[in-house]
Amino acid sequence: MRHNGCGTRRLLQLADDDRWARVAWSRLIEPGDGKVDALVREVGAGEALRALLERDVPWMARYRARVPDLHPERDVDQAVRLGGRVVLPGTLEWPAGLDRLRCPPLCLWVRGPADLGALADRSVAVVGARAATSYGEHVAGELAHGVASRGFTVVSGLAYGIDAAAHRGGLASAGSGVAFVAGGFDRPYPAGNDVLMQRLVQDGAVVSEVPPGCSPTKVRFLQRNRLIAAVSTGTVVVEAAVRSGSLNTARTAARLGRPVGAVPGPVTSSASAGCHALLRAQQAVLVSDADEVVDLLGRIGDDAAEAPHGTDRPEDDLDPVTRRVLDALPVRAGRPVDRLCATAGLDPATTQAALGRLDLLGLAERHGTGWRVVRPARPSREQRWNAANERQVERMAGVATDGARPGLGP
Repeated sequence: MRHNGCGTRRLLQLADDDRWARVAWSRLIEPGDGKVDALVREVGAGEALRALLERDVPWMARYRARVPDLHPERDVDQAVRLGGRVVLPGTLEWPAGLDRLRCPPLCLWVRGPADLGALADRSVAVVGARAATSYGEHVAGELAHGVASRGFTVVSGLAYGIDAAAHRGGLASAGSGVAFVAGGFDRPYPAGNDVLMQRLVQDGAVVSEVPPGCSPTKVRFLQRNRLIAAVSTGTVVVEAAVRSGSLNTARTAARLGRPVGAVPGPVTSSASAGCHALLRAQQAVLVSDADEVVDLLGRIGDDAAEAPHGTDRPEDDLDPVTRRVLDALPVRAGRPVDRLCATAGLDPATTQAALGRLDLLGLAERHGTGWRVVRPARPSREQRWNAANERQVERMAGVATDGARPGLGP
């Protein structure tokens, strides 16, 4: 069946320009269409569109139902009115990671002032469950805030749960972020994240593979995940059940050679079962804070995280003999040297020498006719009161930062 009329003639004129042809195809196909991608790679977007309009190609029949409603110029005008633009492959703003996909998008619809390509150069995808626990949302927000403060752009999908918490954390730190949505960039989904979306539009970027006005569908959500994985330097899954769509994002990132991190949760929590599966299959590296995420994704040497260690104590560097004497010392009444020799299993000279070292380090003291451990000074009542007040202030600050931040949406 051939299409006639002024609409078809205008589309044929637009087919002479590869840019307009890509805009047209973005409405005609569903994201990730392998057949159209192969044809465009072979003959170009314009010739592919001309084939659809002028030839009876059997496998193209599925796209013809959308041709009568095809208005590429109207789509671009609507995007411009909303403060958006079309980003095409090969331009400076095009994220290079998208070209590694099996079926990269033919174009991107971007809304917001941020340069998408620049943000993608040092970015981390923070993804996870929509039905997140308070633990998951807290960790997502803290991770996002921490990596954003270290110069990473937080990328996510603007869904409830982990996505929203990650966007808020990134915005609170860096004031920017990138959201990939399954529908048009004018369609906030879920509607409850409308204010959060507007903040990203104001200071970051909201990106879609389909034109304005398109509705989000299940297939588009899954295909949206591949864009998040490809654009970002790496992906971190904060909380995910065994069938969570965020695992699709993580596995796509792994196939593209991107680092993948996963945050562990309670072994009894089904909300973290997907993260544990990634870790057990060695498809992800365990991460627990922003420093470890930056160490995983950042530049070698510049972004390395310090190995965790406890508080240094004077007895940490004791030799084995001196440690035996320290272990033999009582806490209260002093013990004579001969009794210490028996307890430590050492001769008097060795025991005396060890006691001298412990005395110099402030770990042992004379008491009566013997020796005992130096007990740490007990804090005064005023010091205990001040410490309790400081802990209360920290708890109140934690409640404030864990809740909704002013101006960042619900």
